[in-house]
Amino acid sequence: MSKLGNWVVALIATSALVLGGCSSMGDLTNNVHPDKVVYHVNDSSHAIATLRNVGNHLDVNPQAQIIVVTHALGVDFLMDGAKDKNGNPYNPLVENLTERGVTFDVCEITLKNRSMDRKSFLPEAKFVPSGVAEIAKLQGRGGFAYLKP
Repeated sequence: MSKLGNWVVALIATSALVLGGCSSMGDLTNNVHPDKVVYHVNDSSHAIATLRNVGNHLDVNPQAQIIVVTHALGVDFLMDGAKDKNGNPYNPLVENLTERGVTFDVCEITLKNRSMDRKSFLPEAKFVPSGVAEIAKLQGRGGFAYLKP
């Protein structure tokens, strides 16, 4: 076979490999695996961005396992009656995300340090002994990715 013939055969073989690889990429995007993610909130002024990011995350990967861990000033948006700077209540957003499988954890150390009562929080709020310890546990032992919007 001539050099040109060898080149054509090589080109055809390479094209077949590339096109075969591209067709299998569709399988990767169709079989989305559930993410495991902890979103960290220590300032409620970032709550709207966090809730929006969590919703967007679930839109792309509905099976994602998402836990929002709050402490310090980050617990405030989970209080009953809390509203954003525009006067919009947080609870409909929190309720919607909870229905989609999101868990909202509140740090009990924060409650103690700020003299807050569990009864002051939305029913969707769950309580953990320490927010930062919970984040470390989820990352270290639970295999959760860490995001802080």
